[in-house]
Formats: sequence, C-alpha cells, structure tokens
Amino acid sequence: DAEGAAAGTGATERDAEVTAARVVVYEASDRVGRSILATGNGRCNFSNARPGDGDYRNAAFVERALLEFEGQAHWRVPSRAKTSTAYPNGVLGFFSDHGLMWREEGEGRLYPLANKATSVLDCLRAACAAAGVEERVECEIAAVEPPRAEGSPFTLRLADGRFERAGAVIVAVGGAIARGLLPEGVPFREPEPTLGPLATEPRWPRRLDNIRVRGALELWRPDSRGMDGRALNDGGFPMGTHEGERLVSREVGEVMFRKYGVSGIAAFNLSRLVEPGDVLAVDFVPWVRLCDMEAFLNRRRKLLRASLGRDVTWSDMLRGMVLSPVADVLLEAAALDGAHLVAKGETVRMATFLKGLRLPVTGLGDVRQCQVHRGGVSVRAVDDRTCEVRRVPGLYVVGEALDVDAACGGFNLHWAWASGLLAGWSAAERIADLASLADASGSSGSERREGAPCSNSIEVQGSSRVAGGNLCTSMNCARTPSRHSEPARRNKRGRA
Repeated sequence: DAEGAAAGTGATERDAEVTAARVVVYEASDRVGRSILATGNGRCNFSNARPGDGDYRNAAFVERALLEFEGQAHWRVPSRAKTSTAYPNGVLGFFSDHGLMWREEGEGRLYPLANKATSVLDCLRAACAAAGVEERVECEIAAVEPPRAEGSPFTLRLADGRFERAGAVIVAVGGAIARGLLPEGVPFREPEPTLGPLATEPRWPRRLDNIRVRGALELWRPDSRGMDGRALNDGGFPMGTHEGERLVSREVGEVMFRKYGVSGIAAFNLSRLVEPGDVLAVDFVPWVRLCDMEAFLNRRRKLLRASLGRDVTWSDMLRGMVLSPVADVLLEAAALDGAHLVAKGETVRMATFLKGLRLPVTGLGDVRQCQVHRGGVSVRAVDDRTCEVRRVPGLYVVGEALDVDAACGGFNLHWAWASGLLAGWSAAERIADLASLADASGSSGSERREGAPCSNSIEVQGSSRVAGGNLCTSMNCARTPSRHSEPARRNKRGRA
C-alpha cells in the first residue's frame, strides 16, 4: 500500500505535461492503505532520521536508487527546492508538503505527531485525491501481460476475468508478490517472511514467557577458525571464550521472551541474518563488557556486604539487577543456589550467564508477526535510476516487491515511499514521451481508430500485506478510454 499510494501521487503531481493521463489505484481489499494502519503497532514508524543507516539487503542497488531519488526530489518536491524549508531528505519533504507533522524517538525512528498511523494514511489519500488519482477497491489483479508489439499497451488481467489496458504499470504489491503476477522471464526469488521473532530451544524461554528486558542479543555461528585475538579483545571477550564460533551481529534493545523463543526489536533485526546452527546469547548487562564482568560482580558483593551487614547470597547479588524469574533461570543455568553465600571464584561462572544465556536457534517464531518478506524481483533486472524492469519497458517494480529489506526503525517504509515516488515520476515521463511520439506521428487521442487501446496510460499494480489484498495504481488516457477495457468495480465514494 505504501509504495503504491506514493507512486500514484508521484505519477501525476505537478507534472503538467501528463495532465491528459489518468491514474487508477487498484486494491483487492475494501480500502486502500489498510496495511499502513498496522505498522508500528498502529503508530506507523513511517521513516528514519538517518535512512542511510538501514542496513539494506542489496545495499548497493538501494544506495544508487536513493541517490537518484534525492537528486530528482530537489526539483520535484517543493520544500526541497527552497533552502528555508528544506528537509534532510525527499521523503520528509514530500510528507511535509502534504501536511504531516512528526516527532523523532530513539534511534532516529520517526512517528506522526498524532501518534496514529491513520494520520499518515489520511495525508497520503488527500495527496492522491488532489492529484486526481482514482481508487478502485475490491479489484484484484491476477496477471500483468506485457505489450504484444512496440507502442502497444500492457494488459492487466483481473481475478474475475475482466481486463484493463495501460501504457505503464508499477507493481507495488509489497512482500506478497507472486511469480505468476509478472511477465515470464523476470528474475524472481520466492518471498519468505523475515524481520520477526526467533524460535529457540525452549527450556529457558518457556519459563520467562512475556518477560521483557532491556539488554542485548548476540548471534553466534559455528566457525572452525573462531575469532582472532584482536576481534575478541575489541569485543570485550576474554581469550578462550567462544572457541570455534564467530560473532555475526549484536543488537542492543528490548528483548521479549516467548514460550517458543525470543521476540522484540533486537530479535527481529537478527532474524534477517540467522542460519541453521546459529546460537543466540542473551546479554542482561549490556553496559559491562564480559572481560570486566567478574570485577563488576566482586565490587557489587563488597557494596552489598557493607549495606546488609552480613555475607551476601546469590539471591542478594541478583536482586535489583534482574527480575526474580530471570534470576531463577540464571541460577539454575549456572548450577548455583540462590540461598548460598557467594563463594570465591563463583562470580566468574555467573558472569558468563549474565553476559550470554545461550539459546540455540531453531528457526523463525510466529511468522504472523514478521514485518516484511525477503524475495521478489531481482534487483539485477531493474534500473536503479527508475525502478523499471530492463527487459520490459514500462513495467516498474518498487518497495518490498523487489528483493530489498532492511532492519526495524522505519527503513523499510522509507524505501517504499522513495522507490514508489521515483517510479511514479519515471512512469509519468514515459507517458509524456509516448504522447509526444503519438502527436508527432499525427495520431492524437481523438484520431485513434475506434477500439484501439490507449497508449497514454500508466498502471501501477500492487498488493497489500493483508491476506488477499492486491493494490494496483494505474494511469490511463483521460481523453479517450479504450473500448477494449471493461471498467473494474469503482469505489462507491468515487475518487480517492
């Protein structure tokens, strides 16, 4: 939904040369933009203050596309063209121009000031309406057929057997894209859910179900070479630890235990990297390095002994540091008794578990919570300056329908908006070029033979992340609609 709405707006807004074109958004659901309402727990983390930090899959392609987008945004987005109103990037400029206000939270996450996803969607739909974009809801697109000859239009096959024609198509279907939607020969990887919770060996998570901690997660992978001495030292790991393993990534943030494993932002981000055989290590004290943890615990024991006026037990040591259920699990994992006094040398054993309770990964947890899909159209098949499929001129693929995904924090939606706008601008230019060629050849829209398909049109097709959802935005010639095109069901309220 995100990239489709942005593409529809970008395809018409402030481009006088394509005012003869018509943009139509096709949506299989009963409402355009429904999936936006579910993002960010209903608050919509719509972008990030530092989008370049997104750790994108196929990062080189994304970097080039975002650079092209920013270059065009400088003269296409009004607020970017004025020094006094310039925002850090074109996405923020676009939303500012359409009235959205926002605030920044931790790690650069941007949320609407109203703290509701509906405010983002309202601004988008208002932008579409102002640009003359037409909505057609409950219209599922089953297949996009390429032009049969140069200069001919695309055919959009609807699920109910009807069809539409268009001069250009933008596929903005999110991660639910299916291979059968696209023309044959477009390189494609079957989508799979990611950016979600992780399933692990359940012994400890089952006992900590629904407990949240502010800590860190480390992802360790078997590696016969292990880590070299410098890497161990830089990470604060004493020599001899993690033998035969390599640290893949470390995420600091909220960790939520579930019966099946671990959830929370840290787990979501690591889910993009996990492989069979990997192990999670839960760090409950992320501000202390492992090599300093024994000294930290010894100092804590001395302070508590002075405060309590007696020798310190392990229950005393963990009280106030972690929750009671977490303390019970740590004591059992370390084979220590909470009622016993802290003995000399035992702090080394407890330090290991406080800094790395190990949970072997078995796969993804609840896939219904996954925020994105990995897969879709290969970026190698797409022009990073336009998001156009190289071998199918006039066909554009954007957002999550491409094999692009990023970490949590607003980065995926930032990519959706930016790629959608870039494709919309490019498709609009294509339609203008087609119209110019038709006029130069003496074949205007009013002179076309009866029944000839309209070439001055753009269709942007997409599907929402809602099950069964299918969003399609299209631009069609407003002067003379094709009689070969049967009208799809229209939104009862008319235009968006």
